[in-house]
Amino acid sequence: MLRRTLFAVGLVVAAGFAAAQSSYPGKPITMIVPFPPGGLADTVGRPVAEAMGRELGQPVVIENKGGAGGGIGMAQAARAAPDGYTILMALSSYSVLPEADVVLGRAQMYTFDALRPIARFTADPTVLAVRADAPWKTVKDFVEDAKKRPGAINYGSSGNYGTMHVPMEILAQNAGVKLTHVPFTGAAPAIVALLGGQIEAISTGPATVLQHVKAGKIRVLGHWGNGRLGTMPDVPSLKDAGYDAEYAQWSGLFVPAGTPEPVVQRLRAAARAAASDAKVKEVILNAGSPVLYQDTPDFERYVQGDVRRMADVVRKIGKVQ
Repeated sequence: MLRRTLFAVGLVVAAGFAAAQSSYPGKPITMIVPFPPGGLADTVGRPVAEAMGRELGQPVVIENKGGAGGGIGMAQAARAAPDGYTILMALSSYSVLPEADVVLGRAQMYTFDALRPIARFTADPTVLAVRADAPWKTVKDFVEDAKKRPGAINYGSSGNYGTMHVPMEILAQNAGVKLTHVPFTGAAPAIVALLGGQIEAISTGPATVLQHVKAGKIRVLGHWGNGRLGTMPDVPSLKDAGYDAEYAQWSGLFVPAGTPEPVVQRLRAAARAAASDAKVKEVILNAGSPVLYQDTPDFERYVQGDVRRMADVVRKIGKVQ
């Protein structure tokens, strides 16, 4: 009798769970953006959230949760209930921070198996940006001055081991120079500090500085990609300048591991629709980043490769307090 009762209860629970999945989403969804407003994750996240909300029939609400190079927000998403009501718009610092925690000898804020990749939206090489009144006109000028004055040039970032810190250290290692790192809570505060003269350089996505370049306030010396950028065709790559420094700042959607497959597929379809939405493409392109969409299988492989590459970079950077 007890066995039949437990079996019946199990069927009821399973049926209720299946019904909940089939009716998903039944309430608003929170998209964690692990940086303050104004940076790349926020620039991409807002139009994507709006488009996904239209596709899902429920609002997708942005929650900016900055700090620790994106680690605080990503950790919050990793701990969230795997029910599809918390999603994450992460940047490529996702691939760096767990290894950085190992290097620092501290508990990991999150682990790679705690979050599942769903879709990539952008993948831009970062750019080396300085104020328009800076003395450097080229990457070579910047590097030669850094060699003459070790540690005198300071640069800002979104936090230790974040997407603005790592590329500058890649350049410094390759060029044999010492730069002084000044961490902030996100790209937007770092750009404000650059414009205000508190720091002298940043590495960031093209989208976050394009408006200031057009306004004549910021000069871009080079970028960490190959060839030329569509939004900045006159800017050479660091490789063109003779430095083997390469880095891409990508943005992508994740969910907590264990999110039910039917829910994942709903979110995947909504992300795909958002990436194809003309308004989303226009907003992101106007900000300086073309949509370079990858669906779940390709994005999973891309992330796995990025994690392997960045582990080597982080170990070379070593312990940063």
